[in-house]
Amino acid sequence: MRWLIPVLILILLFPLSLTAQHQIEPAFPKLSFTRPVDLQHPGDESGRLFVVEQDGRILVFPNDPDVTEARLFLDIRDRVNDSGNEEGLLGLAFHPSYKSNGYFYVNYTAANPRRTVVARYRVSAADPDVADPATERVLLTIAQPYSNHNGGQVGFGPDGYLYISTGDGGSGGDPQNNAQNRASLLGKILRIDVDNPRSGQNYGIPVDNPFTGNTAGHAEEIWAYGLRNPWRFSFDPVTERLWTGDVGQNRYEEVDIIEPGRNYGWRIMEGFACYNPASGCDQAGLTKPIVEYGRDDGASITGGHVYRGPGVPALAGTYIYADFVTGKIWGLSYDSPTEFTNELLLNSGKNISAFGVDEQRELYLCSFDGSIYRFTPSVTNGSAAPVVPLRPELHNAYPNPAVRGTHADVSLRFAVPAKQSVRLILYDTLGRAVRTIANGEFDAGIHRLRVDIATLPAGIYFTALHIGRERLTRKLVILE
Repeated sequence: MRWLIPVLILILLFPLSLTAQHQIEPAFPKLSFTRPVDLQHPGDESGRLFVVEQDGRILVFPNDPDVTEARLFLDIRDRVNDSGNEEGLLGLAFHPSYKSNGYFYVNYTAANPRRTVVARYRVSAADPDVADPATERVLLTIAQPYSNHNGGQVGFGPDGYLYISTGDGGSGGDPQNNAQNRASLLGKILRIDVDNPRSGQNYGIPVDNPFTGNTAGHAEEIWAYGLRNPWRFSFDPVTERLWTGDVGQNRYEEVDIIEPGRNYGWRIMEGFACYNPASGCDQAGLTKPIVEYGRDDGASITGGHVYRGPGVPALAGTYIYADFVTGKIWGLSYDSPTEFTNELLLNSGKNISAFGVDEQRELYLCSFDGSIYRFTPSVTNGSAAPVVPLRPELHNAYPNPAVRGTHADVSLRFAVPAKQSVRLILYDTLGRAVRTIANGEFDAGIHRLRVDIATLPAGIYFTALHIGRERLTRKLVILE
C-alpha cells in the first residue's frame, strides 16, 4: 500500500464507465477506528467482526449496525514497528478450525533488524473476545531492506493452506531485483502448511507448491512471483480464483489473477508496459494483468473481493476493488482474458485501505477516515437469492494430504447449478470404487460433506463428482 503519495497525472489507458450507479454508507456508524487495514470474521458462527489497526491492535465487535463499542482483542504494539507509512500490523487470518483450536495468524513488521513476521496466536480460554499475546509462535520471518512494500496479507485458501503476500522489499524500482529472484521470499505470494511443520521449521511446504523439491535453489514457499507490492488478495468462494491488486511504481496499478508458478512481470514490466528496460523488454513467460489503470484514476490500488453477498444482487460475481488515493471503486466482471468488463461504480472520496467480508459474505470497506462502509443495500421484494454456481464444481479436499487415524476425516465441497442427482465417489489408483460418499438429489448451491478416512489405507485416491454427463475429479493423498 502506498499511504503517502502525491496524485500524479497520466492518461488512463483502460476505458471505464463514467456513470456511478452505487453508493456506500457507514456500516457501524457509532464505531471509529485508527488506520484500519484489515477486516475479518472468524468463521465460528459467532457473528463477530475483527478490525486490524495498523499500529498493532485488533478490535472485535458484534456484526450489528447499532453496536456502540469494540473490545480490544489483541494489542502487540510493543513488538510492531509502525512507521506511519507502510509498516505496522498488516494482516489477520483465522485458522479454518478456529472454533475448536483458537488459532489465528498475523503479519506485522518489526525493527532491529527490520523484518516481516508471520506469527500464530491463540484466543484466551476464558474470554472469546480476548487473545493472549504471550502465546505468540513465530512461523516465518523475512528480512526487509527498506520500510515500504511489505505486502502484509495472510489468508487461508480453500485448500486449507496459509497464503502470504510480500512486497519486493521497497525503495523504488526494486533495486535488489527481489521480485524476479526465486531464491528470495520478497515480491511473492507464498503458500505454507501450518498444520504439518517439517523438521527445523514451524510450518511445512505443501507437496504441490510449484517449486517443492527443486534443486535450483528456488524457495519452496513460493506460489507465484514477479509482484511489486500485492496489497490485499482474496479467494472467490465460488470459483476459488485468487485475486490481488498489485501497487505500481510511477505509471500503472494492476489487478491480477494468481496461479501457481506464474511470473507476474515486475520489475521487467509495470502493468502492460515495459519498466526495466523501458522499452523492448523480454515478455516471454510473463503473465499479464487482467486490467491496469493510470495516474488519472489513482496511485495505489487496494485489492478487493468478488462480491457474493446478499445485499446488492446487481454486483453478484463482480470483483470489487478501489484506489486508496482517489477513492474510486470499480467492479470487474470477468469470464476470460478476452471477455470482461470493468466499470467505475462510484468515486467515494475515501482512502480505502482494505475490503473484508462477514459470514454471510457481505462486503465491507475499511477507510482511513476511521469508518467501515458497506454498499447501500438494494431494495428488493424479498430475500436475495443464494449464491448459485454457473456449472458443477468439485473442490480440493481439506486437509490434503490427510493423516489417517482415529476420528480422522476430510472435508469435501462441491457445487451444483440446479437441483439434480449427484454421485460423489472415492476411487483408488486402479479406478476401483472404494466408497460412495453421496448418491442422491441435491439442491442448487454449495454443499460440504465430511468423510471418515480412519479405516482407509494410506495411499493416493481420487474423488469423483458424477453429475449428468460430467465427471469432475480431485486427487486426495492419505498418509499414515
